Amino acid sequence: MSFEFDALKYSYASRRSLVYGQRGMVSTSQPIAAQAGLDIIKRGGNAIDAAIATAICMTVLEPTSNGIGGDCFALVWTNDKLYGLNASGHAPELATVQYIKEQGYTQMPNNGWIPVTVPGAVSGWVELSKRFGKLEFEELFEPAIDYAQNGYPVSPVISKLWRDEYERFFKNTDDRLYDEWKRVFLKDGKTPSAGEICTLKDHAKTLREIAQTKGESFYRGDLADKIDEYSRNTGGLLRKSDLAKYKAEWVEPIKTSYKGYEINEIPPNGHGIVALIALNIMENLDVKTHEDGDTVHKQIEAMKLAFVDGQRYISDSRYMKVTKEELLSKEYAKKRSELINQSAIMPQYGDPSCGGTVYLCTADGEGNMVSFIQSNYCGFGSGIVVPNTGIALHNRGSNFNLDENSENCIAPNKKPYHTIIPGFLTKDNKPIGPFGVMGGFMQPQGHLQVIMNMIDFKMNPQEALDAPRWQWVGGKKVQVERAFPFALTEELLRRGHEITVLPENTSMGRGQIIMRDENGTLVGASEPRTDGFVAAW
Repeated sequence: MSFEFDALKYSYASRRSLVYGQRGMVSTSQPIAAQAGLDIIKRGGNAIDAAIATAICMTVLEPTSNGIGGDCFALVWTNDKLYGLNASGHAPELATVQYIKEQGYTQMPNNGWIPVTVPGAVSGWVELSKRFGKLEFEELFEPAIDYAQNGYPVSPVISKLWRDEYERFFKNTDDRLYDEWKRVFLKDGKTPSAGEICTLKDHAKTLREIAQTKGESFYRGDLADKIDEYSRNTGGLLRKSDLAKYKAEWVEPIKTSYKGYEINEIPPNGHGIVALIALNIMENLDVKTHEDGDTVHKQIEAMKLAFVDGQRYISDSRYMKVTKEELLSKEYAKKRSELINQSAIMPQYGDPSCGGTVYLCTADGEGNMVSFIQSNYCGFGSGIVVPNTGIALHNRGSNFNLDENSENCIAPNKKPYHTIIPGFLTKDNKPIGPFGVMGGFMQPQGHLQVIMNMIDFKMNPQEALDAPRWQWVGGKKVQVERAFPFALTEELLRRGHEITVLPENTSMGRGQIIMRDENGTLVGASEPRTDGFVAAW
């Protein structure tokens, strides 16, 4: 006997409480992935091991947002220092703007081979484990391989995203290039429903090979050969030589101070700097509460100004014509803040030289903490799955443009503007904890709102994630959630913002937070807009 019910229908608001722990904590959008990460800590692993194991699990448990063929970034607090890892890949050697225009494109496409860059996630796992891990690399793959081989129940929100992606693109294409996606991710021509058991045996086989070769097969061995062969046979530009020369790179995190705290992000080519620019602007403005119309108006205007600067100047750091120091200048932020008045503006970039995704975070009892994000970019990515491997290739290259005068124009071996950004909060250069809000161009906007919720409006971490969100989408256009206060929506309309109330909240980002207090107690919060979960020990 069983009950019949709709796993996606919730008639009444439910409440999440903060979760406390001491010896370990993992927070992410997949409950069984979080538990797998916590099991790694219980086996003697540290927070870095847990982050890697959870991330590998997520390629199986949430393939709608990330995969083996995606990118990742991480901020790692260990040994009293914050380290940054950029595991985003570069464009293939054959990816020239001339070639792409000759194929008839006037802008970068979202699907097919053109937007496929070298996947960096596997190298990211390898580098994190090699530098800071305690357990053997192979051991970190065991939970993911087990779920892929023997099956797992699909969670409610993921079942919806899976169906949405199928309806959006795969259902309506008869291009044989996407047949492998349909073979791997559909069962009897259908996407899995909530609670349905899903097996991904090709994923299991590939993850086992990556584990045994410490990633070498993916970049220089048999898996690289399979990627190269399929690319050549189906009109792709990616070659084994592109894979062979790739390695994730360690970078120095960037930060800004905000009202006594330091907010840390990964430097460009990621757009974490957009959140920092917006916070710098907000520091010059008076704020009241999160439901005060004047305050929300200022937040939106600050984010608009920060975003247009980011979209103008952010690229592969080797190609940028302004420095990150110029973009983060407090003097520049003050000048930008002076552009904000009582009405919505059409933002224009300034001159700073004048003055997807899945997110997870982990912590252990030894003081290690990790902020980690991983993505295939738009849903399942490019739609291309390498036959018999389960490797769904991302479409991160779609963030390039074809304007040869732009710093972000596609070029061989160049990294694109990147949307996935892990965050980390410190005070007096001591760790408070990792935070993040995944979701494409919502991410810096989510960072701004969550950070201000906690610092300015004194919300606890769960409350900061629960609070209704807004998202600037261009010009004077702003989207808000249904839970957004009506009176506040009306005030924003009067100020000239063009407001759309969204029927659902999946595009508003999905966040996680872990903090450690002065006694070593861990407190975690997880996103109510997805199947979020905090596993604690």
